[in-house]
Amino acid sequence: MQVSGVGQGSLYHHFPAKHELAQAAIAVTVADALATAEGELTSGSPARERLIQYLTRPRDALAGCRVGRLTYEQYVIDDDALNEPVRQYFRRLIALVQDVFAELPGMDEGGSRRRAYAAVALIQGGYVLSRALDEPAALDSAVSGFVDVLNGDAGLP
Repeated sequence: MQVSGVGQGSLYHHFPAKHELAQAAIAVTVADALATAEGELTSGSPARERLIQYLTRPRDALAGCRVGRLTYEQYVIDDDALNEPVRQYFRRLIALVQDVFAELPGMDEGGSRRRAYAAVALIQGGYVLSRALDEPAALDSAVSGFVDVLNGDAGLP
């Protein structure tokens, strides 16, 4: 209310119940997060550069993903109106990443889909590791390892 300058009466007039306020907050959070990802993943750069840009952009590792954190809230999971935007966010994000992987030479649909899931899980898991270990560098280390694999520098036989 402070940031918007809206008074409490106006807020409650527009959102007569907390549930409607929660729906609006989730919708804005999802829209903002998707806009950021779309900007990174659909720019005119080559596919590998876009993937690396998406993976390596600065993130507040200890804060976690604003949308991903919602999956830990049982009331969000149990309420379809609150959970559906979260599901749609991850579906859209996976599709965006998959589209970029599909641009890489020799990548078939199954491979691009598996790699998209891996990339999104990498970021979400990196947040969890950073928070669990209270170590922001955990996310960066996980991302660096994945980028090494993308670049063929993983030291694998």
